[in-house]
Amino acid sequence: MTTAAARPANPIVVIPARMASTRLPGKPLADILGAPMIVHVMRRAQEAAIGPVVVACAEPEIARAVEAAGGTAVLTRPDHPSGSDRIFEALRLVDPEGRHDAVVNVQGDLPTVEPEAVRAAFAPLEDPSVDIATLVVEITREEERTDPNVVKAVLELPPGAARGRALYFTRTTAPHGDGPLYHHIGLYAYRRAALERFVALPPAVLEQREKLEQLRALANGMRIDAAVVDAVPLGVDTPADLERARALLAGKAG
Repeated sequence: MTTAAARPANPIVVIPARMASTRLPGKPLADILGAPMIVHVMRRAQEAAIGPVVVACAEPEIARAVEAAGGTAVLTRPDHPSGSDRIFEALRLVDPEGRHDAVVNVQGDLPTVEPEAVRAAFAPLEDPSVDIATLVVEITREEERTDPNVVKAVLELPPGAARGRALYFTRTTAPHGDGPLYHHIGLYAYRRAALERFVALPPAVLEQREKLEQLRALANGMRIDAAVVDAVPLGVDTPADLERARALLAGKAG
């Protein structure tokens, strides 16, 4: 079963954010060039010009920082098991009438994400048979081919094509044989009906084995397409990542 529909006409961008982080506690409020990290992510999402941007906060201090910067925030339950659950609660809170027919989920720890990447994540929903869209980048570093922290997307992707259908996601090296491997980037766009269905599904066996939430969608017959982009956005997980993000954004500001 697929939730076939036309190209979404009224998307919204939702950024989930929470203070709990094992390696970098309180990272949404980490200072980067005088502004909290979550505000930088919000600005990149606004620059993508897809639709309104809302930050789905687990704690009030994040909401206060977003609103102080002129943004829109909504307070969600702190105990959600995943970002997709948090964005769905936020969507229902800010849009109970269902006016927004698609939601782009931008992770709250991507302060250097390019607006073009956010737009690219939304683009595959132009195809009415696609339920969920995401991003990949071709792996060029040999060590990433076998790194279990680099999630591989197994795509049906003709040579030279800019997007393809995802058949599987895995932490192992796949597919076998000659040809490119693709690093999955966890930035998603959902049709609203697809997100509603997804969060109501129980965890899938392979999802639990691989620790990859998107396998729940595939296990239940939902279609995921991925757009190919040029670079992996820097995810800030450690103090070293934070310093790198500061340097990158300082370089752009200068």
